[in-house]
Amino acid sequence: MLETYDAPLAPLTTFRLGGPATRLVTATSDAEVIDVVRAADAAGTPLLVVGGGSNLVIGDKGFAGTALRIATRGFELVGTTLELAAGEVWTDAVARTVEAGLAGIECLAGIPGSAGATPIQNVGAYGQEVSTTLTEVVAYDRRAGETVTLTNEECAFAYRHSRFKDDPERYVVLRVRFVLEDVGGLSAPVKYAETARALGVEAGDRVPLGRARETVLKLRAGKGMVLDPEDHDTWSAGSFFTNPILTDADFAAFHARVKERLGEDAEPPAYPAGPGHTKTSAAWLIDKAGFTKGYGDGPARISTKHTLALTNRGTATTEDLLALAREVVAGVRTAFGITLVNEPVMVGAEL
Repeated sequence: MLETYDAPLAPLTTFRLGGPATRLVTATSDAEVIDVVRAADAAGTPLLVVGGGSNLVIGDKGFAGTALRIATRGFELVGTTLELAAGEVWTDAVARTVEAGLAGIECLAGIPGSAGATPIQNVGAYGQEVSTTLTEVVAYDRRAGETVTLTNEECAFAYRHSRFKDDPERYVVLRVRFVLEDVGGLSAPVKYAETARALGVEAGDRVPLGRARETVLKLRAGKGMVLDPEDHDTWSAGSFFTNPILTDADFAAFHARVKERLGEDAEPPAYPAGPGHTKTSAAWLIDKAGFTKGYGDGPARISTKHTLALTNRGTATTEDLLALAREVVAGVRTAFGITLVNEPVMVGAEL
């Protein structure tokens, strides 16, 4: 276990933003993680849990408390059952399941961050979500003071949401378990239209696992969504805003506003999102509100590759980033009457 004081947190985030923590502890075992959490709770010390830092916006003043960096390792594959330690690098774990010929998370390739973070916001992309294959989460319950195992149902998964996100101070994820599928080296049925087009197949078809993974990585790279230290378009948290889910009444009002603003032929993206609800595209809203790729003239700008990513061009502060985010939120609200919601976790920062 490594312990440092007045420790920079910016290098631990994909944004490369944020001030220092009073104390930073790097834990390499579940026991160390639990010891640090218990000690902080007993002392009443604020605790910040850091995994891969890919979904984290830390304020410029930093964090007055203990930052716990989870660096545990563990990849255990028995048949089609996979268990990952929370600190495992997610994209590496996906690659290993593809090499093993198992389907279920291949379209989640290239997503930065740690395995332990994936259930918190029910990570998803290109037609797959971890909730589809995840069976159990082993976590330390700070309220009960014990390690617990939560089933998929108990995790209360929804779109980019879970029990862990609802109650962020209660659980510290230690391990995640999945059941994958062995279909002779083929992928799960391709669900996402963009992926199907790129693969040259129909939705519902299966393709070789390696081909599915490589296609997703190319799609992500084209949008600046695969980490590259030399590419400032990847100095981001990926998608900064979630796709809005609207009630039928709200969608009707939004639809009318689109026609009024963009013309009678304009049609916003619309996807079924359960009874009485429709999901639309945050990227489309941002673009049509006038915030195109590369928007901004300061050190924080919209990605040149994807309107949904806000980026640090190398010298930004967190306040620079937040000012841009607020401008985008206000512009979309004025244009379409929809308030965008940030996807990254804010620590000492708010829109």
